Amino acid sequence: MRYSMPAASVDYPHTATLEIQKSRFIGWCAGIDGVKDAQRLIARAREQYPDASHHCSAYIAGAPGEDRAIGFSDDGEPGGTAGQPMYRVLEGSGLGRIACIVIRYFGGTKLGTGGLARAYGQTVTALIAELPTRQYVPRRRVSLALTFADEQPARGWLAEHEGEIVAADYHAAGVTLDVGWPLDADAELGELDARLNGRLVVRDAQV
Repeated sequence: MRYSMPAASVDYPHTATLEIQKSRFIGWCAGIDGVKDAQRLIARAREQYPDASHHCSAYIAGAPGEDRAIGFSDDGEPGGTAGQPMYRVLEGSGLGRIACIVIRYFGGTKLGTGGLARAYGQTVTALIAELPTRQYVPRRRVSLALTFADEQPARGWLAEHEGEIVAADYHAAGVTLDVGWPLDADAELGELDARLNGRLVVRDAQV
């Protein structure tokens, strides 16, 4: 299943800032490949804003609607006032592989539990409103053994059919291309083999 995910990375997250009753809420959002990326985004936020009052977070590490690789944290805010409201916005966004951090600088005015929940939810909503996205394409890794003469025709065919070349290994007998092949591809690799007159060898890639 293909779906949308943030185009922003953990190293260069998408940001938004809201000021609510003198408290400043700084939001970060990024696409992630797993829970470790979400943890890395949290660590970066803590490193960049070490003096902030709270670093609250929520993530969905898989497809939209994923209920296993998910997480959220109130980071010291009253229970249920930060992480859960943030997660609910992510859940309703239809996006997958997404992590958000909201860094709060307390401004001296208490917001109450309802006010906190609204503030954290509004910050994530503001992030998603302007968030650049890209399409995630689930793939399987395969290795294609080719002669030198067949490499360029194979590269051209793969480009036409969304085959993503991950690596190329050149050796005496030719070249081996490691390819990310879309799970929902309309074409079959047998079509490439037919174009190459049966010279293609397909193996599961060693990853």
